[in-house]
Amino acid sequence: MGDPLISRDDAAEALGMVARAAGPYLDALPHLPVRDPAHEHLLEQLDGPLPEDGDGTITAVADLLRIGTKAATHSSGPRFFHFVVGGATPAAQAGDWITSLLDQAAGLWLTSPLAARAETVVLRWLKEMFGLPASYGGVLTPSATFANLTGLACARHWWAAEHGADVTADGLAGLPRMPVFSSGYVHASSRKALQLLGLGRDGVRTPTRDDAGRLDLDALDRELARSGPAVLIANAGEVNGGDFDPVAEMADLARRHGAWLHVDGAFGLFAALSPRTAHLVRGIERADSVAADGHKWLNVPYESGFAFVRDASVLGRAFGSWNAAYLPAPDEEFVNYNNLGPESSRRARALPIWATLRAYGRDGHRAMVERHRNLAVHLGRIVERSANLELLAPVTLFVVCFRYRPPGVPEAELDGLNRRLGEELVADGRVYAGTTVYRGVVALRPAIVNWRTTTEDVDLLASVVEEIGARLTGR
Repeated sequence: MGDPLISRDDAAEALGMVARAAGPYLDALPHLPVRDPAHEHLLEQLDGPLPEDGDGTITAVADLLRIGTKAATHSSGPRFFHFVVGGATPAAQAGDWITSLLDQAAGLWLTSPLAARAETVVLRWLKEMFGLPASYGGVLTPSATFANLTGLACARHWWAAEHGADVTADGLAGLPRMPVFSSGYVHASSRKALQLLGLGRDGVRTPTRDDAGRLDLDALDRELARSGPAVLIANAGEVNGGDFDPVAEMADLARRHGAWLHVDGAFGLFAALSPRTAHLVRGIERADSVAADGHKWLNVPYESGFAFVRDASVLGRAFGSWNAAYLPAPDEEFVNYNNLGPESSRRARALPIWATLRAYGRDGHRAMVERHRNLAVHLGRIVERSANLELLAPVTLFVVCFRYRPPGVPEAELDGLNRRLGEELVADGRVYAGTTVYRGVVALRPAIVNWRTTTEDVDLLASVVEEIGARLTGR
């Protein structure tokens, strides 16, 4: 087969094959096990020597469809509760197919006015949805990790300027260590961002008041009084118990001490959509930078995140000014988003966001947030009614933190029992939920964020946990 130019007429047929496979796959998805061990042998068929001449477009696509639809982890289905992983709404998934079809070079207005304008529009829509001021700057990123990196890079630029330095041009040499404070809820993605920025993964100071990691505001006040210019990371949603840092109170402290407030709202930012949960993120409109994920609760395909910054000009100062003659100069109207974030080569990730926001609007996404919270409360009540399960944290949003604790099992054996249960749960494959350590004990922490998830799926999770637990204990 060789050169793709020879088989260029196969392009439409190959895409048609995917489209024809999509209907049956999506119809079956709500009923499929998350992972089917019976099909994992198909993974071996991905391997083999690199073809010399190639098998051709149709053969390659057919094989990938056959293997993928059987052997994939069906994480876009309603029974994947591990980590915080949304699915993809129909509009978002179609928007993502359009993104691949058009294959825009989305970093520059010159290369794609379509992508640049779509990004500008969705950033405005997202600010409206979250209640952020319209004046904030923003940029789409591949993930919340990159969004945290973006916000904290802007914080680093601000902090260096407070010391009379231009960190973009000259780096960190000669500067003291940047003080960073957070609660015990600080996420690994924020630490990773600090690591990549040369600020140190383990340099975050966490004044806490209990073993859950809740912030000690008085201790933070004292720390800030003697730290000089500093950066605060507020966590709008903690991954184990679902708790929130007191964002408004942290904003007060930031203003009092002249600090930069960054909000990691990877999933918790979406609490702003519902009057029932908006109090959890009160104060985000006063933050200096805000980060969130799209491929979590917005239910758009991977990879999708967004970062917002109060002073829009800082984005350009932190990420622009490349001194490359072939690149167009910054322009307020014709925005070059590769000057505003860490990526140069960018796909048009605004298109699936545009599609889902246009399709379902503010009310549709609020309904999803409220439904998932209702499902989490429902699961929490199942746990509380069970003689064998123990709820470990209040249900705040969509995370339900609990463990298997049947009568008669000694406390010293519970961690080992729950680790085995978590392993068996993943191996079983009917539903997916993993373990964590919360307040010193091993626990399950299913997260309910998929638009397809129903009461039936949540009930199945609880029954499978009970079933596997009974098998492990012989009860």
